[in-house]
Amino acid sequence: MEIFCSTIIPTVNRSTLSQTVRSVLDQDFHRAGFEVIVVNDSGQPLPDTDWQHAEQVRVITTYRHERSVARNTGAAIARGKYFHFLDDDDLFLPGALEAFWKLDQTSPAAWLYGSYQTIDNDGNLVEEIHPEISGNIFAYLVASEGIPFQVSLLRSTEFFAAGMYDPNLIGVEDRDLGRRIARLGEVVWMPTIVAQIRIGQVGSTTDWSKLAERDRQGREKALNQPCALSRLQHSAQVDNFLRGRICRAYLASSLWNLQHRNYFIAASRLTSMLAVTGPNILSGAYWRGLRTRIKRLNENWN
Repeated sequence: MEIFCSTIIPTVNRSTLSQTVRSVLDQDFHRAGFEVIVVNDSGQPLPDTDWQHAEQVRVITTYRHERSVARNTGAAIARGKYFHFLDDDDLFLPGALEAFWKLDQTSPAAWLYGSYQTIDNDGNLVEEIHPEISGNIFAYLVASEGIPFQVSLLRSTEFFAAGMYDPNLIGVEDRDLGRRIARLGEVVWMPTIVAQIRIGQVGSTTDWSKLAERDRQGREKALNQPCALSRLQHSAQVDNFLRGRICRAYLASSLWNLQHRNYFIAASRLTSMLAVTGPNILSGAYWRGLRTRIKRLNENWN
């Protein structure tokens, strides 16, 4: 049977792992096959549990290589048309796979995603989020918005074409990869709530103090991509506020490159900023976008 989705779960053996795996295995989905790849990056054997013996599950081991390497390792052996990256403390909600399969039948894309809920460390509902954007969303992501991969299915062909996860950008790896995938293809949203994402830093392996600089590096990667400017212009062509957000990103990039003595790149960023601005310099929405600060790394988007 064709494998529709490979859910890849890197783990450091948190107590929530079994619940996370079960949330995928308990999906009532029979239209195609699905699999769960658990990547044990804890450095210790996982306790033996019943889900490890399910036919859809494979467990592989890395050794304290952090999430990006673990996810890339899982993707390398995955067989699904789409990849789903789920953290070991988050939950895939009932009916999610069925909803994604139906969406793929009508709107196949490089990136499918749904609405979601955030929960605290005790499992209490914090917020319900419906992003409601589809199509070419490259500009949104360069402007430092983000869509969680826990609620996303990424088509495997685009995942590999984009270059997979960058292990050097720990903590901002999803945002970085999302930008690269959005440059390559279209994104489709559906209103179905597909996952619960746990927020908070309990049990996290992220070094939060280094995120801002790593995200700047990820932004530079996005702006350096072939045809990035034309893709950004197309993405923001009818939204002057978003044009302002993009120009702020170009301005921030120019200043960052000046600080690093990359003078030619700094100048080219200003040139690109002017190209994006065009006649929109007279628009109030453009100036509101230009004044809107870049979102911090641990803020949710809604």
